[in-house]
Amino acid sequence: MAISLKQAVAVGSYVVRQRIAGRKRYPLVLMLEPLFRCNLACGGCGKIQHPVEVLRRHLTPEQCFAAVDECGAPVVSIPGGEPLLHPQIEEIVKGLVERKKFVYLCTNAIRLEASLDKFTPSPYFSFSVHLDGPREVHDHAVARNGIYDVAVSAIKAAKARGFRVTTNTTIFDGADPATFQSFFDYLTDELKVDGMMISPGYRYEKAPDQDHFLAKEQTRQLFRSILAPYNAGKKKWQFNASPFFLDFLTGEKDYDCTPWGMPSYSLFGWQKPCYLLGEGYANSYKELLEETQWDNYGHASGNPKCEDCMVHSGFEATAAADAMRPGNIFRSIKGVLAR
Repeated sequence: MAISLKQAVAVGSYVVRQRIAGRKRYPLVLMLEPLFRCNLACGGCGKIQHPVEVLRRHLTPEQCFAAVDECGAPVVSIPGGEPLLHPQIEEIVKGLVERKKFVYLCTNAIRLEASLDKFTPSPYFSFSVHLDGPREVHDHAVARNGIYDVAVSAIKAAKARGFRVTTNTTIFDGADPATFQSFFDYLTDELKVDGMMISPGYRYEKAPDQDHFLAKEQTRQLFRSILAPYNAGKKKWQFNASPFFLDFLTGEKDYDCTPWGMPSYSLFGWQKPCYLLGEGYANSYKELLEETQWDNYGHASGNPKCEDCMVHSGFEATAAADAMRPGNIFRSIKGVLAR
């Protein structure tokens, strides 16, 4: 597991405190979207489908800080859009690091190398670079040739400057297991990234390409094949995720979604019920918790929109909570120390 010891201790103690306090629902990671504007048009994402007047807007640093303070999650992921297009992104990151939040700035890396002077390396800060596979796979996913090479160059530059760099890979229908095994070898052995996050593609409603998302059983079969050498102890890949989430992807664990664990805040407010389903917005995190009909979502609900979802943003919080159960703590600690 590629989560740092500092982060693992902070998040683990946070989860224990929530349990002691008797809280059933609490945030683990805030998905903070300061803008929807992007410099790519990926087929699996629908953020840039918003009207032009929305794409021109962005959250202020003060709005971002207020959401983070209100939510209280120990980890903040900054997706988009493309966060490096935000004119005050360095101010936002600086303010979050000063709050001792573990910050992951998610980027397609087109602007990363030119933006490195805006940021300072910190154990609380990571660039999370979007890489959906090796060159041909990634460039097809983002619908533009040459982006893979740009991203690889930016990762090397960021690592050389002392930044922590992780990758974020969404895997779609038709993926070749051997191709992704070689890709993970390259990220680990050549680029020496600090961790890899993986997730199956979800049928995001606004996504232009609706034909290459995975059904639940497809996901399990595919990830069993991809992760087979890792689970057999033949590969030492470092995943930026709980080992229990990986068990969930392969069908070894059967979790239900805990969408309140990774709430999403954007220009429109707190998204109901989660990052991927657009069913209205709450004005506060408290309102999101108290007024969302949570029983209407997740696998157990029978909601067809949730039937095949196995994505990181829905189930990593469930896995993290499971990791802190008495029978699982030893495995969790072992995974951190193995780093």
